[in-house]
Order: sequence, then structure tokens, then C-alpha cells
Amino acid sequence: MRGVNRVMLIGNLGKDPDIQFLEGNIGVAKFSLATTETYKDRSGKLISQTEWHTIVLWRGLAELAQKYLRRGSLVYIEGRLKTRSWEDKEGNKKFATEIVGDNLIMLDKRNEGAGTGGGFELDNTGGDEPPPLTDETGEERLPF
Repeated sequence: MRGVNRVMLIGNLGKDPDIQFLEGNIGVAKFSLATTETYKDRSGKLISQTEWHTIVLWRGLAELAQKYLRRGSLVYIEGRLKTRSWEDKEGNKKFATEIVGDNLIMLDKRNEGAGTGGGFELDNTGGDEPPPLTDETGEERLPF
């Protein structure tokens, strides 16, 4: 029996895509993606849990990401899990699990006359981490 390695995520970019071009002008883009799950605990309090994923896109998808995606962009990514391993300078074995995307759908609403940006605005917290994807009442700040 054959296995299935399929991942589908809807989330917001944690930073602008970082693109590099390998030998043969092959583009590869990498960025973090936040997915947030919200639920109520036993006392009825709204709880949000955010998971961070590393996304890798190749060739045309990498160039599309560089051109149109920015920190905070809402996207649908479909792909597969890939785990890499290597040894650091001290000889310690390191691992990284990434989602290699083969389908990308931009879910932001287009703004009239705006070059970038989506259907909603994120607060600028000034830190390296993007702001929470929920407002002060716990409601998700997504455009759907």
C-alpha cells in the first residue's frame, strides 16, 4: 500500500518571502506561516493556539510569492511534509520539517489602487513576531 503525504494550510505569512536563485536560475522561496485554532475551554473562555510552519516554494511559485506576498498575507498552501537533517559546526545533528508547497492560492481581497496589502490590516507591534490573529474579544481578524 502506498502512503499519502499531503498538507493543506490556511494562514498568514509571518514575514516577507525570502527568495534565492540556485544554479540554473531556479528560484526557491522560504517563509513562515501562522495557523491559528480557536476554541472554548471548559469555563467558556476563548483560547487561541498558533502554530508556525516553514513553507518552501520552488520555481514559478517562488517568483509568484516574491512578487505578491507580504507579511500578513492570507494564503492557502497545499503541499507535502519534508524533513531535512544536517550537522552543525559542533557536530550536533539538526532537523527541520518544512512544507514543500505545490499549490498556492492568495486569499487576500484586493484593495483598489493598492500595490500590496490585503483585505485587512494587522497592527504593527514593532517586534519580529506578527501580531495575534484575534482581536481583544478573541474574535478572529480574518476577512471571511
